[in-house]
Amino acid sequence: MTTHWYEGPLAAFDTETTGVDVEEDRIVSAALVVQDTAGARPRVTRWLVNPGIPVPEAATAVHGLTDDHLQRNGRWPSPVMEEVGRALAEQAAMGRPLVVMNAPFDLTILDRELRRHRASSLGRYLETTSLCVLDPRVLDKHLDRYRKGRRTLTDLCAHYEVELGAAHDAAADAAAAMEVVRAVGRRFASRLERLTPAELHTLQAVWHAAQARGLQAWFARQGTPELVDPAWPLRPELRTAA
Repeated sequence: MTTHWYEGPLAAFDTETTGVDVEEDRIVSAALVVQDTAGARPRVTRWLVNPGIPVPEAATAVHGLTDDHLQRNGRWPSPVMEEVGRALAEQAAMGRPLVVMNAPFDLTILDRELRRHRASSLGRYLETTSLCVLDPRVLDKHLDRYRKGRRTLTDLCAHYEVELGAAHDAAADAAAAMEVVRAVGRRFASRLERLTPAELHTLQAVWHAAQARGLQAWFARQGTPELVDPAWPLRPELRTAA
């Protein structure tokens, strides 16, 4: 009997940060959750980071990580980012798809941290292998595009009846995102089971770009100046003017 990809091996990655600006904010915690088959006991790796900058109260209100706690218990960013980059590359080398909720945020902020602290980039860690990303937000929005309502991780967990442990804990969020992807796979099996994760990765880049164009048009109609980046799963490096 064939095991479909959404019942097979998956990994999931998540970060908690000092804010929502991928270019300027910093990672304060990260987690990688690896599961060999649906229902199997996951293996969890956690990182806690002293970001070297003050953590805004608004960010602490979200994830509960204070300056004092991070200074006492967090590690310096440079070795952590090296470990995270290697860990993701290892999953890619094993051919295990990586679940990342709203991938352009988490993967881009990781890339910027690698540039900042390692004079490197996420791409350099993946030079010999390709990352295969499954983004529950993009998948759900494409497959159930006319459903009303928000599509945060909390919303998706409620919709797909996935238990979300401690929300805004990196390991709990990663595990929940993985279960949402498995639930999306089962619900839309007739549309997804013939596609490989690699094919889905390529399709999601197209779907996300279309979703971004639609959101940009909606913002324009509302008179909102906000720009929506169509890049997925990683935003290109900003080029500063000379």
